[in-house]
Amino acid sequence: MSKKEKSEDLQDNIAENEEAVVEKTAEVEADAELEELSIEDKLKEELATEKDKFLRLFAEFENYKRRTSKERMELFKTAGQEVIVALLPVKDDFERALKELAKSDSNEMYKGVELIHNKFAETLKNKGLEEVGAKAGDVFDAEIHNAVTQIAAPSKKMKGKLIDVIEKGYKLGDRIIRHPKVVVGK
Repeated sequence: MSKKEKSEDLQDNIAENEEAVVEKTAEVEADAELEELSIEDKLKEELATEKDKFLRLFAEFENYKRRTSKERMELFKTAGQEVIVALLPVKDDFERALKELAKSDSNEMYKGVELIHNKFAETLKNKGLEEVGAKAGDVFDAEIHNAVTQIAAPSKKMKGKLIDVIEKGYKLGDRIIRHPKVVVGK
């Protein structure tokens, strides 16, 4: 082989090696980019996971705040429930006294007791006490009324209806604190 042929072979080998090096470099760079992309993708996934956890935790906290706020409001509404329940027999006694005093001749005594009763009833009303509406002729509802006894209905229309209200019922806010005691027709 002549020098010229050797030189050409060498140049061909060099050119082939250069092409191989360029290809290998391109492959290495592509692998590095893929590795960088995969790291970037992993970071994006981790970020998305953490965002999801954060949003769920935030929503859970908002629900907790709403629930505790609602419970606190209910507590404030019914905070004096025990005291009011304890005062209901006093209110009943006032009403019975007024009925008896209406029968007597002492008009001044009736007016005095009525004044005290009205003031007492108004104070309880301002604290949220309401009377549960129950009167003779209403349909009996087991969720609202407390049936003390059943008697034969005076007419067919009165079957399953209230014949008499023995004791008034009261509610505090939306909650019934004493069910009306009633007599039901059968």
